[in-house]
This record gives sequence, C-alpha cells and structure tokens, in this order.
Amino acid sequence: MRLHTWPDGSAIRVFVMPDDAPLHAAFSKEKLNVFPYQLRSAWDRLVFSGTGQAPITVTSPEEMLAKVANTPGAIGYLPKSKSDSSVHVLQIK
Repeated sequence: MRLHTWPDGSAIRVFVMPDDAPLHAAFSKEKLNVFPYQLRSAWDRLVFSGTGQAPITVTSPEEMLAKVANTPGAIGYLPKSKSDSSVHVLQIK
C-alpha cells in the first residue's frame, strides 16, 4: 500500500482473497508474517486516512488468475498448482 506505481510508471493493482479464505490466511501468516486481521487493519487505516486504496477482493483462485493475467500492473497470490504461463510468478523468500 506504500507504492502506487511500478518502476515503469504503471499503476499497481492489488488483488486479494477474502479475509476468511484459507489461502489468504496462509499467505498472510507464512509470507507476510501477519494475521489477516492485522493486514485488514493496516489497509483500513490507509484507506480511511486517504493515503491508500483498498485491494480488490476476488472470490476464488481461478478469478485471481484471470484478474492478474488480464489487468495491467496487477499483483496477487495463488497456490503453485493454480498458476500458469499467463502470469509471471515471483518467488517470495
């Protein structure tokens, strides 16, 4: 939420699963080291202060794949089994 554009100047579009989705909980805890409620709280604080935009919520891994593949500047997360060549995969270490 701190960055609004990629280095090339294109807008960043963030896609997430619902707060109660198992994939969202796993991503938040394992990769971001925060609980989903903490992530939501940070997003809400930035949105309500006018300094950030809320991420766009999708309902399934299939919808996430379609949105990220077809939205310029999009970023999201998927299980490895759901990604394909339509998206560029970034490894988070």
